[in-house]
Amino acid sequence: MSRTLDSDPIDEARRQWVNHKWTKAADGMAAVTSIVRVQQIMLQRIDAVLRPLDLTFARYEILTLLSFTKYGSLPMTRMGTLLQVHPTSVTSAVDRLEAQGFVERLPHPSDRRAVLASITDLGRKSSAAATTALNSEVFEQLGLTAEQIDSLLGILRTLRTNAGDF
Repeated sequence: MSRTLDSDPIDEARRQWVNHKWTKAADGMAAVTSIVRVQQIMLQRIDAVLRPLDLTFARYEILTLLSFTKYGSLPMTRMGTLLQVHPTSVTSAVDRLEAQGFVERLPHPSDRRAVLASITDLGRKSSAAATTALNSEVFEQLGLTAEQIDSLLGILRTLRTNAGDF
């Protein structure tokens, strides 16, 4: 967005919902719209940090997940489950990471049907650089107090739980 608005458009949308007699849904609409807008803001900030490293957040998540594992590799199907994304999304991201030299595909040692994605040394370096940048430029600077973050995490966990996320 090129300029700061003088008023909150979500407040205005909520007012319109009430004016149209959708009062019961007005607060929920404002909450959902606010969450979606905050997601857009966060993704813009994340993209600004990761773009110079030639990463997307999806590819960063895969690298980070692999770097957290004992041997630096996981079956691709397991990665989809842990990241809560469709297997096609994992395959696409791993394709790109493999082309970049950040991961390699390996046969599973005990299951001929499975393929492992394994992080390379270059992938570990890229993941570490991205994590350092994200920590300092995004994760440590949300613009909220520790208490607000704790409250937000509780609220979002309740939403995720009620949606059957886990």
